[in-house]
Amino acid sequence: MSESQLTPQQLAEACAESMFSRDHASQGLGMRITHMAPGYAELTMTVRQDMVQGHGNCHGGFLFALADSTFAFACNSYDEATVAAGCSIDYLGPGQLGDVLTATAEERSRRGRTGIYDITLRNQHGDTVALFRGRSYKIRGSVRRLEDTAAGDTP
Repeated sequence: MSESQLTPQQLAEACAESMFSRDHASQGLGMRITHMAPGYAELTMTVRQDMVQGHGNCHGGFLFALADSTFAFACNSYDEATVAAGCSIDYLGPGQLGDVLTATAEERSRRGRTGIYDITLRNQHGDTVALFRGRSYKIRGSVRRLEDTAAGDTP
């Protein structure tokens, strides 16, 4: 099947595979992509001992990293290189050692060069741990062909 014949679902999956192969940060934190679709991504991460802070909970930076990676996969699912323009996170509950956290990103708006994505982090019991909102900005280039992407083209 030629590139122009990919369905939107196949394109989203191809973009995720290409990005993840180069994403040493997400790989190093043990993240796994469990579902992809256009404008949607779901990733999981297990809270390890080296992610636990002084109060015995998962450090907020690791929760942020999971949400941010999930955001990146969702907004890059169209094979149009996209970067973060801004984001915020609200921590609603702790992640505990051994928790399997699932982050789900959903596209809320995508117009012109910008987009809005909401990411929900839940533990294996379905409890919401954090809510993250990301604003994306489309730069020049392809997600799957990194050499075609203008890395310095930021908002």
